[in-house]
Amino acid sequence: MKLVIAHLYPAHLNMYGDRGNVLAMVHRAQCRGIEAEVVPVGPGDTLVPEAVDFVFMGGGQDAQQMLVADDLARHKADAMRQAAERGVVMLGICGGYQMLGHYYQPYDSDPIPGLGLLDCTTVAGPERFIGNVVVVRPDGSTLVGFENHSGLTTLGQGVVPLGTVKLGKGNNGQDGSEGAVSASGTLYGTYLHGSLLPKNPSLTDELLGKALSVRYGEAGAVAMQQPVSPALQALETSAHQRALVLNR
Repeated sequence: MKLVIAHLYPAHLNMYGDRGNVLAMVHRAQCRGIEAEVVPVGPGDTLVPEAVDFVFMGGGQDAQQMLVADDLARHKADAMRQAAERGVVMLGICGGYQMLGHYYQPYDSDPIPGLGLLDCTTVAGPERFIGNVVVVRPDGSTLVGFENHSGLTTLGQGVVPLGTVKLGKGNNGQDGSEGAVSASGTLYGTYLHGSLLPKNPSLTDELLGKALSVRYGEAGAVAMQQPVSPALQALETSAHQRALVLNR
């Protein structure tokens, strides 16, 4: 069994160690005996929707987002839509989150069009949101991370929040929401840097399980039942709990 991860624009969108999210996916897969391959996809490169199981896109400055948005529209928009229709799992962090949405409106320039895969829009706000974040998910589990953005993201009816902010600002600092998950449950966006997945092993496993099920069906679910070592699980869970304690 093999997991293929497409890492979009790793040289342009890698704020606050966002590459660590890809490393966490590889690590949690390999702990279960699942081979994992990371395919970097840069400007001008082709994305083959049938060949990937998970797509990751991190965050960057406005200048990098403008460059990336143009390349997305020219070279990857159709492939990304085909991958989404196939059920490929995607995670966008900060700028990547905004580009999975309909558009991002910077403070002093033209809107940057997104892919429209997530039903959300973002405009630049007057305040920068910086600091640690704690999010409570609908199932009661928690996420920890770090935000640094001035984007005000509004969710449409085609998505639900990833969770509710307990600490921090989240999508817009107003409605208590953080991130977005598509109705299909396969497309995720969030402002949590830090890196997100190494601090939140339960979310990593959630994404990994969904990604494997697209290609392998029930066999993917069976593979996820193989536990990681108790010592590793205890260490990663302890790190997550420690972050919660520090951010009460």
